Amino acid sequence: MIMKTPKFYNSEGRQLSTFEALEEGRVRLYTCGPTVYNHAHIGNLRTFLFEDILRRSLRFLGYEVHQVMNLTDVDDKTIVAAQDAGLELDEYTAPYIESFFEALDTLHMERAEEYPRATRHIPEMISMIERLEERGFAYEGEDGSVFFRIAEDEDYGRLSGFDLSQVRQGERVASDEYDKEDVRDFVLWKSAKEGEPSWDSPWGPGRPGWHIECSAMSQKYLGETFDIHCGGIDNLFPHHENEIAQSESATGKPFVRYWLHSEHLVVDGEKMSKSLGNFYTLPQLLEMGKDARAIRYLFLSVHYRQKLNFTFESLEASAAALRRADEMRFRLDHVGERGAPRPALAQAAATLVDRFGDALADDLNLSGALREVFVFVRFVNRAIEKGEVGKGDRQRMTDALNAVDDVLGVLDAAQWQDAEAEPTGPSDEEIDALVQARTQAREDRDFATADRLRDELIALGILVEDTPTGPRWRRKTD
Repeated sequence: MIMKTPKFYNSEGRQLSTFEALEEGRVRLYTCGPTVYNHAHIGNLRTFLFEDILRRSLRFLGYEVHQVMNLTDVDDKTIVAAQDAGLELDEYTAPYIESFFEALDTLHMERAEEYPRATRHIPEMISMIERLEERGFAYEGEDGSVFFRIAEDEDYGRLSGFDLSQVRQGERVASDEYDKEDVRDFVLWKSAKEGEPSWDSPWGPGRPGWHIECSAMSQKYLGETFDIHCGGIDNLFPHHENEIAQSESATGKPFVRYWLHSEHLVVDGEKMSKSLGNFYTLPQLLEMGKDARAIRYLFLSVHYRQKLNFTFESLEASAAALRRADEMRFRLDHVGERGAPRPALAQAAATLVDRFGDALADDLNLSGALREVFVFVRFVNRAIEKGEVGKGDRQRMTDALNAVDDVLGVLDAAQWQDAEAEPTGPSDEEIDALVQARTQAREDRDFATADRLRDELIALGILVEDTPTGPRWRRKTD
């Protein structure tokens, strides 16, 4: 861990800003989680991975992080889907919540400290709406729904840049489905409809609107003012704009100091769509034989504020980059140390960690961070080839790689192996016997047999490297 002060592009103000935590050395972070009406698609996962990288980067830079990610388990989408399936809301959302956590684990995303569910925090939402009513920012409609009066919020639009003067007085929207929202008065509490789940409230039976959920849950776990709020760029308006309006109107205090938003993921240059046949979930990609580690690498390799163009060619390029790193780590694990430690190697390890941290502090410049990793990979390979690895150097270089991998989470192939998978292929003893037979054939100058044995090893997924101290082998990981 190294202490560096990061700069982030704050969506509020649209500028790069030096980060100052409210509490020294500690970051309170809220990240918009999934709406659990279906399996998360790879566009969702790109945003969640950006938030995982942010969490890890803050820790690398010297901060303690307390992260909260909500689970939206009641809104228009979840209710309609549950009704169509003929299931109670909790019964319908349960498998999608499980699927979400399975996806996080598959891509080696760290767990947040809290995962509050909207349906478990209705009292907090009702309390916030009551405060908004008391302060004149909310009013009850004829049907028992409660709406936020944005004309009373002089600062409305400061995040998105929306001009409040365009709002027509008295118009309001009851839908909390994102693509049906507009910029006028938005719903805080929706009166009950037949067949929909509902909760008792001062305004009669009903349920919360989408926007109030995040405001109530974030303030419960992180306080009325906290450091960073994240989400996809599609959440910026109206969701995050409305969060600011209702939160600050209820408390009279600043809501969030830094807003970070990730850009969209597209597939082959086009918006992901089921109608175009380019809509993917993580299980679908894994069933196609795609590697989860390469998917994580691809997602983190593109800056979070740039569109990520997902292609199978870019996924293969990510796998190839990982193979280069794997080859170096394999050689490093088996290199013999000769003589005194080399100061140049210690310096290279220290430089990697320092420059990697500089890149992270520059608004999560992961492409720059990865560039430093592969500069280090080439340097280590040259040192191994020249026999310049001295006593203790191997551990120093391994420690540097492990330090940066605390953020990247992709450099240790062994961590990605399925511990529960049944072992396949030949045993280590059988491989050793084949390698020894090949070595003997080479010593006997029986090159035809040696080549046949090498081809047999390759067919079994075994890579053999001939070194001055004898052959060494490893299993292919891709």
